[in-house]
Amino acid sequence: MAHHQSTDPNIFILPDLGEGVHEAELIKWRVKPGDTIAEHDILADMETDKAVVEVPSPRGGTIAELHGNEGEILKVGNPLVTYVGGAKGSVEAKPSATPVKHDAQANGKHEKPGQRAHDEVPERSEDAGTVVGNMSGGVAGMSREAGKALATPAVRRLARDMGVDIDSVAGTGIGGRVLEKDVRACALGGGGGSCGMGAPSIPPVAPRATPASVAQRAVSSAPSSPAPRGIPAPGGDEVTRIPFRGVRRTIATRLRESINQAVHFTVMDEADVSGLDSLRRKLAGASGEKVSFLPFVASAVARVLGQSQFRPLNATVDEKPGDANYDATIIQHRSVHLGIATDTDSGLMVPVIRDCDRLGVLEIGRAVEQIANSARNRSIPREQLMGSTFTISNVGSYAGRFATPVINYPEVGILAVGRAREGVVVHKGAMRVGLLMPLSLACDHRVVDGATAALALAEIVKLLSEPEQLLTPARG
Repeated sequence: MAHHQSTDPNIFILPDLGEGVHEAELIKWRVKPGDTIAEHDILADMETDKAVVEVPSPRGGTIAELHGNEGEILKVGNPLVTYVGGAKGSVEAKPSATPVKHDAQANGKHEKPGQRAHDEVPERSEDAGTVVGNMSGGVAGMSREAGKALATPAVRRLARDMGVDIDSVAGTGIGGRVLEKDVRACALGGGGGSCGMGAPSIPPVAPRATPASVAQRAVSSAPSSPAPRGIPAPGGDEVTRIPFRGVRRTIATRLRESINQAVHFTVMDEADVSGLDSLRRKLAGASGEKVSFLPFVASAVARVLGQSQFRPLNATVDEKPGDANYDATIIQHRSVHLGIATDTDSGLMVPVIRDCDRLGVLEIGRAVEQIANSARNRSIPREQLMGSTFTISNVGSYAGRFATPVINYPEVGILAVGRAREGVVVHKGAMRVGLLMPLSLACDHRVVDGATAALALAEIVKLLSEPEQLLTPARG
């Protein structure tokens, strides 16, 4: 489907869905041609690379045509639904002649953290209202009705969650659109007379709502499989064909990009974590919290990456994929933004703990639990899945010892942590039974030399064997 911009108020184009992505999979239609619907009725369930969302109707009316089949990937800015006739009080949306360009993430490019001085992460630009053009009186095919606020589904959901009457909020966006900041200002008492509060009370600090989702929920119906292609299965053999969609499609793209761009090599070793095991049990008993090995590993990694001789591992590569001339830049970061590979029902996600080197073990443990849970229930904000400078993959939480992990490109290093097991430890000629943790460090050989990787892994092993110093942050 090609992008096109409609001046017809009866055509509703697929909006951004509040995620900054440029496409989504149509999971299920909730309406059919001929149905008469009201404003905010759900039109369809759609899945992006992170979330399942419900797309509401921006107006009431009768459905004339549905654009797209279930299981199809639809592009943001293309028609989604055509209505019959005009809506009372609607204002025609007139896009500008020059479309607004998608940001780097929306075009499938990876944001390169640390391109600013002192490893600052660029702030997201203010949402201008639409990714397909500057609208006059409407946003992404939405029209305004008298007494109704102009807002995206994500902002409407935020308003409901915070008990704010969104129709009473004065919008500061294009065409009077109500933005997320307007709702939050109203909820916190900063909107003056322009705010309308609903029944629910608002705590002093409102919980952060997910900016990416209209409504997170499980969808039981699966998209129809495409017609079989290639060599047919033997007669009588039952097969299941699963197209690459949603998170799985993103994973496949990222892994292929990593293999195509980075030159992988892996060094492996084992750490004696007998003392660490005793320390974490004592810490769990004293704090009343569950403490696993992972926060200690994360603390050790952050401490090592903060050392100047190992700064090459805490880096990303800024390059054009497929460029054979190596016209690229290595960006070394001072802060350690640690990605934690997390297994979910939808596939592998890598949420990020920012400034991990400034956190203590218990703080890291809480952060790991929070981001892992939000990734698994698909409520994690998109910005928490971006900007990592190094990744840890805890393969030992299931089974297995050593691994050859694939680098989370454009990073240049990843550490796989295997399952700890009892083994023979030899120290100064004496043997004993200890707890051994397998570690596998994979690096991009274009950026990291073999000696640097081996020495970094040896330092991580040493810290895990002498864990007391890991209780405090690596950097204050």
